[in-house]
Amino acid sequence: MNVPTPSPVAGRSGSQPDLNRAGRGSPATPEGEGSSCANTATLREAAELAGKSDILARYDADYPRGPHDQPQSMCPAFGSLRVGLRMRRTATVLSGSACCVYGLTFTSHFYGAKRSVGYVPFSSETLVTGKLFEDIRDAVHQLADPALYDTIIVTNLCVPTASGVPLQLLPDQINGVRIIGIDVPGFGVPTHAEAKDVLAGAMLSYARKEAESGPVAAPKQRPDRPSVTLLGEMFPADPPGIGLLLEPLGLAAGPVVPTREWRELYAALDCAVVAAIHPFYTASVREFEAAGRTVVGSAPVGADGTAAWLDAIGAACGIAQDKVDAAKNRFLPAIRGALAARPIAGRITVSGYEGSELLVARLLIESGADVPYVGTACPRTPWSEPDRDWLVSRGVRVQYRASLEQDIAAVEEFGPDLAIGTTPVVQHAKQKAIPALYFTNLISARPLMGPAGAGSLALVVNAALANQARFDKMTAFFEGVGTGATAGVWEDTPVDRPEFKAKYAAKRIAAAKAEESVGS
Repeated sequence: MNVPTPSPVAGRSGSQPDLNRAGRGSPATPEGEGSSCANTATLREAAELAGKSDILARYDADYPRGPHDQPQSMCPAFGSLRVGLRMRRTATVLSGSACCVYGLTFTSHFYGAKRSVGYVPFSSETLVTGKLFEDIRDAVHQLADPALYDTIIVTNLCVPTASGVPLQLLPDQINGVRIIGIDVPGFGVPTHAEAKDVLAGAMLSYARKEAESGPVAAPKQRPDRPSVTLLGEMFPADPPGIGLLLEPLGLAAGPVVPTREWRELYAALDCAVVAAIHPFYTASVREFEAAGRTVVGSAPVGADGTAAWLDAIGAACGIAQDKVDAAKNRFLPAIRGALAARPIAGRITVSGYEGSELLVARLLIESGADVPYVGTACPRTPWSEPDRDWLVSRGVRVQYRASLEQDIAAVEEFGPDLAIGTTPVVQHAKQKAIPALYFTNLISARPLMGPAGAGSLALVVNAALANQARFDKMTAFFEGVGTGATAGVWEDTPVDRPEFKAKYAAKRIAAAKAEESVGS
């Protein structure tokens, strides 16, 4: 959606053909198709020359890439956009190519956003002359109504970042409304999951400095016990479940970061310890550590995970071991009972880009499943080491920064009874008559923590495993149906003519050589 812009569009953004699209695919492109946008090397070089080298160096350190360019997923700015759109009294403004902004807003509203997205368009002239920054500044001044907003978030997409649009020169606040500018280019932030951390870290930094400068607004709800801040988005039922686990320790579950409103950031910083439920929030961890807070990895999943996590939280908060043991004795039997009541039998490969893939694999294994492979688009960090160590000790291959090709290769290698993964992994598995589940919508959208999470996966996973007979029946029914050029309904089945292919291939080669000779 568009909101009022400070000046009319002087021209279409398509006049910048080499800088018009982001990262590894347009925002509305299904993940994993790997359709690259513009030349990322050219974009990055332009951004560095335009004064963005420090920001890109920080992103390289915070979000290290794998052996490949970056995971195939949607535009990373989708992640930071969703964080802003979920916050109360927060306005979100995008600066980027029209096609990118359309794709991002379409995808955000597809996932349930109910707020408008501000958009400051540009032309070749406004981009080159610096007028785009002035337009952004004017738009922010128009939006800065303290009766409506606490915060305005301005995001540079690929083209403005590559052109060096200096959002850091925006005022920190206008009429009491906070202004936060971030760069989230597809050539600098590997995944949309990590883009959530870009914005969460920027907001925590702002809130921390506010708290250091003087009194700040108290949160609406403030526990009467020391709290544990939960880092990373999770199913709504999980924080209350974690709160029950913490109660015997004299602790309470604090805010979930990313938060839903600004004042929760103060409460998040004012905690006893931070639980990095999702282990890739590097910028956020840096802000918590700057505030003097200890960060604990992993999460209370399954019996082993819950026991180890309670030990780690107790140690970080200086709680007596007998008190921690009492909490474990209270909850672990219920968790083991829930796992035993809903066993899972079958070989399952797990992959995704949410950041909770290792946690899901742990829960599946404790439920009885054989999990030979876990792939995650997120990087290896110190806060995922407890989960990695636990999985590797049980013979699981853990692949950080997994590519689509690696996830599909795992399906081919292990021949699972069920494949959990991204859309193209699910598609590949189903084409091979293997039941499959989309991680984001069907796995991460249910509780995982404590007793409530112990049996939560069994229902959907066992139902999918039971579908093998249906897949076999469909395969037998459609056996022999054409694929590729022979797919569809035909009166006469198409016959492959390789001689035509060879003829036109030769013509293309000759034309290319002729064009090359003319250019020289």
